[in-house]
Amino acid sequence: MSDSVDRRTVLKGAAAAVAASAISEVATAAPDGLTFGEPAAFSFDLLKAQAREKAHGPYTPPPRPAPDIVQKINYEEWGKISYRPDHALYADGPGRFPITFFHLGLFFQKAVDVYAVEGGQAKKIIYDQSYFDMPADSVARGLPEGAGFAGMRIQEPRDGALDWRKNDWVAFLGAAYFRAIGELHQYGLSARGVALDVAVADRPEEFPDFTQFYVDSQVSEDTLIVYALMEGPSIVGAYRFALKRGKGVVMDIESLLCVRAAVSRFGIAPLTSMYWYSETKKQTAIDWRPEVHDSDGLAMWAGSGERLWRPLNNPPRIMISAFTDNNPRGFGLSQRDRIFDHYLDGVDYDHRPTLWVEPLPAKDGAGADWGKGWIQLCEIPTDDEIHDNIVAMWVPEQPVPAGAELPLNYRLHWLADEPYPSPLGRCVATRLGRGGQPGLPRPPGVRKFVVEFLGGPLATLPYGVLPEMVVTASRGSLQGYRLIEAVPDDVPGHWRAEFDLTVDGADPVEMRCLLQANGETLTETWMFQYHPF
Repeated sequence: MSDSVDRRTVLKGAAAAVAASAISEVATAAPDGLTFGEPAAFSFDLLKAQAREKAHGPYTPPPRPAPDIVQKINYEEWGKISYRPDHALYADGPGRFPITFFHLGLFFQKAVDVYAVEGGQAKKIIYDQSYFDMPADSVARGLPEGAGFAGMRIQEPRDGALDWRKNDWVAFLGAAYFRAIGELHQYGLSARGVALDVAVADRPEEFPDFTQFYVDSQVSEDTLIVYALMEGPSIVGAYRFALKRGKGVVMDIESLLCVRAAVSRFGIAPLTSMYWYSETKKQTAIDWRPEVHDSDGLAMWAGSGERLWRPLNNPPRIMISAFTDNNPRGFGLSQRDRIFDHYLDGVDYDHRPTLWVEPLPAKDGAGADWGKGWIQLCEIPTDDEIHDNIVAMWVPEQPVPAGAELPLNYRLHWLADEPYPSPLGRCVATRLGRGGQPGLPRPPGVRKFVVEFLGGPLATLPYGVLPEMVVTASRGSLQGYRLIEAVPDDVPGHWRAEFDLTVDGADPVEMRCLLQANGETLTETWMFQYHPF
């Protein structure tokens, strides 16, 4: 848990309104050994005003200090540089959660400004090499004073059960990415401030940056408040994060997005994860491990109340799937498979968090219903686990025009499971194989699907009641239906739905399956995008 940067993160690393940004860098000493600039007034209203003003001006990229030096701090050299916990912000108070900082390097070349906020005043923390332990011959020693930080991480509470010097629970590092541990004490997938033009054919994806962070010392027993300014060519955003450390991590996010230029695909509350392969489909000898993924499916709770489960794919080409909804109750990328033997790896894939997005109502007149739109899932082909190749996000039905202001409120739950579990039976496995019958010639172009459902009303069905399997496919023909109870573990309410799909051509097939009895729905709806092979 103390290593809050993994391989994929490294690869990713890729006026009153201006009062906060106008803080000078006159050095003042601090008891914790940090050096601060002069104080200036700060509030979330001032930060939002700053975002509005910046959005009406030209875009200025964040600074890249001493690029000739920073580019030499490769992954190996960067890994030798560690922040000294005795120099943590709030190492001795007044806040309960100490804050430490990431150093600049080859994969994190853009500097961010970090401010300590107390009593409505913000003071910039001035970079100094003495905050870090590094080898005597480290190329990083050539950086100028005040170069800045790459990001920051929030350590466990000083009075907590874990050693805060070794353990952190939230990290902000690289562009507008951030992540948290779940209740199983493990990092995994990431969230982003916004996603702009993901997988749009005629224009590159835009990656705005968090350029300023403001850490408020006035925390409650379990909550820390962090503010952030996000800037990109097409957008400026002001964020307020209320970070709560409980059995997992819960983040209440209030934001104002000021749009400079229209984009083709405007992704709200985006989640980014990795899926290489699972029990669903695996090439022969592609890797020695049975499964490799941070998330295995997209869970959705529609505005209508329907529960949906879409297992993830590693597709043959970039695929965008859109699930129409009106005011969704929530969605998330889940890691449902928690059995170590299904991974056999020491990197704790079985402990990776599930991340759930919960839209919140307007707060003090700010914010709006999410209305009509799509939960969009982007799946990108990958041949290794080092790439984040999955994105899930909310995309509004109406395009967001240049000049628009979009206030949003939502909550992120970083947990072991969904925060509001469905009372229905859930899908616990999806398996593909050759169609037809064992012992007989297997017909070409036929694929067998095995979908396992577990729990909910399936576990309490009256004796003799056999659920009905409801299966549809967007093309091809379905046959060979078979429903098996207690498969083969004698666990009550564990059912296996089997069926064959015959289809020609390589175009994907959209499929759905659920179980019902006497007109009542017993399970969530399994949805799958099959790519014939």
